[in-house]
Amino acid sequence: MSMLSAAEQQLSASVMGSIEEPAVVTAQRSPVPPRSDHISFLEGHNLYVWGGCQCVDGQETFLPSDEIWLYDMESGVWSLRHMGGEVPPVLSQACGAYLQGMLYIFGGCDINGHTNTMYCVDLSGVEYSWRKVTDTVGGTPSPRVRHSCWVYKNRLIYFGGYGCKTVREVNNSKSFMVDETSWTTIGSDFFQFWGWNNEVHMFEPVSATWTEPQTQGQPPEPRSSHASTTLGHKGYICGGLEMQMIDIHCLDLVTWTWTQIENQAVSHPRGRTLHTLTAISDDTLFLFGGLSTSGVVLSDGWEFDTKTREWREKDHAHKDKPRLWHSADKGRDGDVVIFGGSQTYLFVMDSVTVLRSPSQNHCADVLVFHTQPYSLSRLCEDCIGKHIFSVQEQASWLPAKLQKTIGKRISYFRANAQNIDAGS
Repeated sequence: MSMLSAAEQQLSASVMGSIEEPAVVTAQRSPVPPRSDHISFLEGHNLYVWGGCQCVDGQETFLPSDEIWLYDMESGVWSLRHMGGEVPPVLSQACGAYLQGMLYIFGGCDINGHTNTMYCVDLSGVEYSWRKVTDTVGGTPSPRVRHSCWVYKNRLIYFGGYGCKTVREVNNSKSFMVDETSWTTIGSDFFQFWGWNNEVHMFEPVSATWTEPQTQGQPPEPRSSHASTTLGHKGYICGGLEMQMIDIHCLDLVTWTWTQIENQAVSHPRGRTLHTLTAISDDTLFLFGGLSTSGVVLSDGWEFDTKTREWREKDHAHKDKPRLWHSADKGRDGDVVIFGGSQTYLFVMDSVTVLRSPSQNHCADVLVFHTQPYSLSRLCEDCIGKHIFSVQEQASWLPAKLQKTIGKRISYFRANAQNIDAGS
């Protein structure tokens, strides 16, 4: 990497000198460890990344739960912050949700197996302190992994997942599909069955109350490793099944009515798991990547129009970057921000069943998908940031506020030089 020009140094210095991160222990260009199976969300211009697994000396290792990484989408700089309090155990396949400054973690696997414990941490202050959520009201969902969550009106609404139930629970449930190959005994008194569910559970943080809404309509088949997103007052899910064509369903979060959406177009995405679905406008969803039913890691991107109920494949600059078990968040100007994931997968046998899992080829890059035209001001910012060598003198004439913005764009494009397509 070449040395910064005088103009770049001046502009970048004006930016970096204004950043206040009292709890930051690291601030570099790209120190974040590659990972899959993590949790992320965007708040303002910061992408937060917590947990996940990485490869160390050829072995899959889960990342610590007492730290969280922040990526400044404007400057392209990563920073690391420590977390204290009642720190969760190291978890895999957990479900995270962000609501009003709080990150909630529910379920997942720890060293003792599947869990149904919830932890939360307030990320709006200076100190990040975890708290185990206890003394809840209502029935807590059974232990599970690879489930999903919709956030709607100060509520966390969980769907699906893979986990275990007792014989009595299985006999009393119409929402659980037993995995016939993976049951196991506990002690010598009773059986415990493993399988998939299509249950809907709602948690209200203000009252710490769990409820199981009574849904109407035809629910989706039980599943895990699917993708979900909230759009308006509806929660959407798709995939997670061994099907040639992807299915898509929505749950009205006011009337609790399920609707299966029939595809109205000839073209459609193939079936997949471990992919992402992101709401990008009032009537559009964006699907990316995942693992096909034939074991291929995918890099295709699709838009789903919820009004016409049609899929449209979208051309993009990241077709050479297949991903599964990555994260996706809606960013500025309708962008979709993809982080991490794996480019390959392998089969892992555990004490319960055969699981598909990302392999050692984890990723740490941030992919940005442009889903709509940028504003003129955004185009100008990006153009100057990319081509600062051609406009160094003119950039120095800009007002201080604009210099700060341009300085961040310079930093961003330099930090992501290998990932930015020249024509984007």
